[in-house]
Amino acid sequence: MSWSFLFFFNSVLLGVGLAMDAFSVSLANGLSFPDMKAKSVISSSLLFAFFQALMPMIGWVCVQTVVERFSSLSAFIPYIAFALLLFIGSGMIREGRRECGCAEKERTLAFSTLLLQAVATSIDALSVGFTISTYPLSMAIVAALIIAAVTFAICVSGVVIGKKFGCRYAGRASVFGGVILCLIGLEILVSSFF
Repeated sequence: MSWSFLFFFNSVLLGVGLAMDAFSVSLANGLSFPDMKAKSVISSSLLFAFFQALMPMIGWVCVQTVVERFSSLSAFIPYIAFALLLFIGSGMIREGRRECGCAEKERTLAFSTLLLQAVATSIDALSVGFTISTYPLSMAIVAALIIAAVTFAICVSGVVIGKKFGCRYAGRASVFGGVILCLIGLEILVSSFF
């Protein structure tokens, strides 16, 4: 692959495809935390973008160095993502069932929860390392940065859309967000069989 329009176009499309799970989780976060400050929206979106860029690079390195070991672990990736998203989603459902309206003070999304979400939604991007394995290092890094930029923009829009509707539905939104996360995890698991 050479530095061409097609390389950049493919990288953007790859970013959009990879960011869909992160978009759904960001939407759920916006629904569940409608009072999220702009700083939190930016930092959470940056975290998703970071992991969406990191995972393909880890995959690229694995293909370049230890492909035999990585290929045996790739079968477990959907199960790990499913377990993480199910854990986070069920917690959101439990929390949402206890709430009855918007809280007076700002509720914050814990960093540990965001970290789990970012890893769970990006872990399947490890396999993208196989897709970009023919790229030289410089092109792989640029592709990862494009993926990160696309993910960031998509996640910000997801949180903003979720926030628009979140306060109206408060506790139900948290339950809905948790159900979305569980369904994303299930979709990742089921799609690994096909």
